[in-house]
Amino acid sequence: MAACRSFITIRSLANVIELAGLTKVFGRTRAVDDLTCSVEPGMVTGFLGPNGAGKTTTMRLILGLDHPTAGTATIDGRAYRELTDPLRTVGALLDARQAHPNRSARNHLRWIAATNRIRVERVDEVLDMVGLTSVAGKNAGTLSLGMSQRLGIAAALLGDPPVLLFDEPVNGLDPEGIRWIRGLLRSLAAEGRAVLVSSHLMGELEDSADHLVVIGRGRLIVDTSVRDLLAAASGDRVVLRTSKRSEAMTVLANAGATVAATEREQATVSGLPAERVVALLSEHGVPFSEVAAHRASLEEAYMELTRDAVEFAASPGGEA
Repeated sequence: MAACRSFITIRSLANVIELAGLTKVFGRTRAVDDLTCSVEPGMVTGFLGPNGAGKTTTMRLILGLDHPTAGTATIDGRAYRELTDPLRTVGALLDARQAHPNRSARNHLRWIAATNRIRVERVDEVLDMVGLTSVAGKNAGTLSLGMSQRLGIAAALLGDPPVLLFDEPVNGLDPEGIRWIRGLLRSLAAEGRAVLVSSHLMGELEDSADHLVVIGRGRLIVDTSVRDLLAAASGDRVVLRTSKRSEAMTVLANAGATVAATEREQATVSGLPAERVVALLSEHGVPFSEVAAHRASLEEAYMELTRDAVEFAASPGGEA
């Protein structure tokens, strides 16, 4: 597969995408509510939020597909509609099925290239980059969802833009495809591009994102690095695994710890460092097989952040 040939350099501006007080109101619904944040070059920024949080609307506002009720969304200091060569500045995947179903994958990209003054040789380059060379002559309507996602990514890369927006790019991809896009996102950021990725697969963003913007009901919840968010979510908790969980919980609780039973033969301890937990259990003759600092997953941290911001939540037990 050909290497990605880049024609860009890292931008001098600190913030390539900048949202300032961005607001969008549809009737009585504030889809985006006074959102202020930035997406910087040289990193992958994960864009997270429950269904109905306003992620896709925000991306549409950035791309000029919707007009803000208030506030601004700028790319390199300019609104999308002010860009001279939009596709050379911003590439986006919002809908994997946007290609004409009766047009071949190659012709779909050639049409985009011709209307944006992009050299035709670039078409085969991006087809190779996304692994679609062998099906380039097939009509877009016959492609699987995963292949359609790859075609949409190829279209986003066609102008070799320094700014990229992907809305749920792993939808329809098999495990190999998910690994591929993880590497692609990292490589694009390593070239100095600003990459904004919306996804519901927390595990994929945990492995690929550097920074996170989390919104709920259109409002900003947190804007932070993945490392800082996971550190805050992990806290000072210690994971304990023991065949004598009841005895261990009693000993640790008497020493001032807060102990919660989790999985079978496992508990989470707060308020005592791991070294003190080991010392107390050893002193009281309570056996244990593991004592380790708790490391929260991105999904765990995300669920905690958005617990009160879920628009559509099922009742316990699946009741309506």
